[in-house]
Parts: sequence; C-alpha cells; structure tokens
Amino acid sequence: MQIQDRTLEFGVKILNFADKLPRTVAGGVIVKQLIRSGTSIGANMEEADGAASKKDFINKVIISRKEARETRYWLQLIKQADLIHGESNNLELEKLTNEIYEIIKILSSIINKAKEKSGYHDI
Repeated sequence: MQIQDRTLEFGVKILNFADKLPRTVAGGVIVKQLIRSGTSIGANMEEADGAASKKDFINKVIISRKEARETRYWLQLIKQADLIHGESNNLELEKLTNEIYEIIKILSSIINKAKEKSGYHDI
C-alpha cells in the first residue's frame, strides 16, 4: 500500500473515531485538534507527491511527519485522560496509536532516503 493511500485511510479512521469522543468542552477541543492533525498527514503527502523540487518534497514530508507526531500526542492524551470508554472504542484507540507509530516510522524512512539521495543533510 502506498503511503498516500495509507494516510488517507488513516484520516478516514480518525474522522470516524472522533465521533466517538465525548461532547464536553475538553472533548470538543481535542476532537478539532485530532481531526486537523490526523487528516493533515495525508494532505501533506499529496502535496509532497506534487512537489516542485526534491527539497520541496522533503519539506512536505517533514511537515507530514510533524502532523503525525502531533496526532500521536492527541491519541496519547485521549488515553491518559480516559476520554474514551468501552472495549471496542479502546481497541480502536490502540489500533490508531499503533498505526500512527508505523506511519511516523515510514515517513522518517522516506525523509532519510530522500536526504541521502539528494544530499540535503541540513533540512
């Protein structure tokens, strides 16, 4: 599966998961942040796919990885604050957390390989 497909699929899962979070003040803030960062990963990878240069490509993938790391934070916060209840919802949270770790690893690998090939070590 291509990284663009994987991040799109992840974004869809984030949208569906967000509907399961509580509609409290805290839940509302986290939902907005989670949706923004979780869907931005794929959007930035689409931008990277159409990058004007290798340097532009690397920068877009770096932004995508930053969004992935932020998404990981929100998922960890949801778990630590015990904002989600029910066995199936907690299992979904665990799967999303595992997937975001994998996506971060893939994005890091893409960045490292692109830097090696292009000689952009200062990015």
